[in-house]
Amino acid sequence: MRMSIYHLLDGLCSVLKDALRVYVTLLKILIPALLIVKGLELLGIVDWLGTVLAPLMSVLGLPEQMGLVWAAALFTNLYTAIAVFLQVAGDTPLSVEQVTVLGALMLIGHSIPVEGAVAKRAGVPWWATLVLRVGGALLFAWLLHCFYSYFGLLQAPAALVWHPSLSTAPTLSGWAVAQFETLALIFVIILVLIVLLKLLKKLGLERWIHLCLLPLLKLLGIGRSAANVTVIGFTLGLSYGAGLLIRDVQNGVLSKRDSTLALCFLGLCHSVIEDTLLILMLGADITGILWARLLFAVVVTAIIARWPKATVNIK
Repeated sequence: MRMSIYHLLDGLCSVLKDALRVYVTLLKILIPALLIVKGLELLGIVDWLGTVLAPLMSVLGLPEQMGLVWAAALFTNLYTAIAVFLQVAGDTPLSVEQVTVLGALMLIGHSIPVEGAVAKRAGVPWWATLVLRVGGALLFAWLLHCFYSYFGLLQAPAALVWHPSLSTAPTLSGWAVAQFETLALIFVIILVLIVLLKLLKKLGLERWIHLCLLPLLKLLGIGRSAANVTVIGFTLGLSYGAGLLIRDVQNGVLSKRDSTLALCFLGLCHSVIEDTLLILMLGADITGILWARLLFAVVVTAIIARWPKATVNIK
C-alpha cells in the first residue's frame, strides 16, 4: 500500500515537472510576443496595416473596410477581429460567401506575432510562417471566392448568430489581468493534456490512435511520433500542439522533418473546434471554413512534404 502511494506521488511529480517544463518554455515565448503585440496596437500599426490590406479585399470580393478586420486578426486574435468586424461592418450587408471568405482569411491568418514566435521556437522560421499563414490565407480565400462566384453559391445575406456586447477599450491594467488569466488557463490545459496523453499510453489506446491516423499522416509525410501533437494542435490550437512539439523535439522524439511538417499543417488548420464555431456564428458556411480548409491544409502540406529538400531548406 505504501509502495503504491509512493509510485502515485512519484508519477504525479513527474507529470507536474513535465507540464511545468512545457509551460515555462511557452511563457518565454508568449510573454514577449504579447507585449510586442500590445505595443504595436498602441502605436497604431494595426490601423496602418488595415489601410495597406484594403486594396486586396476587392480581389477577394470583400468591402475594403474588411482589411482592418483582417489586420486586427493578424496582429491580435479572432475575438478582437470579430469585435472590429461588428464595428466596421455596421449596416454593410454581407453575403454568406463574403463572410465565409473573410472567415477563411482570419482562420488561417491570425495571431501571427504570438503563434509565429511559438513556431520559431519549434523550428519554423519567421519567413516560412509569413509565407504559409499570410500567403496561404490569401490563396485559400481567393480560391473560395472564385469557386463561389463562378457557381453563384452562398449569395444570400449572412445571418449573424452571435452578437456580443461591445465594450470600450480595456485599460492597460485590465489588459494585463486578462493576459494573466489566459496564461494561467494555458497551464491548466497543458497539465490536463499531459495527464491525458500518459493515461492513453498506459491504457494502450495511444497505439490505436496512431494506427487510425496513419493513412492521413502518411499522406502528409509526417511520422507516427508526431500524431499526438498534431491531433492536439488540430483540435485545441497551435500553441498547445507546438508547446508539446517543442518538448518532443528537445527529447529527441521528433525529427526536424516531422516537426516542420506538423507545424506547416497546423499553421493552416488548427483549433478547429473553437475557431470554427466563432466564425460560424458570424454567418459563414461550414463547408468553406472547415472541410475546404482541412482539404487545403492537407494538399499544401503533402506538396511541401514531397517537394525536394523542402523541409531541409526551411531554416
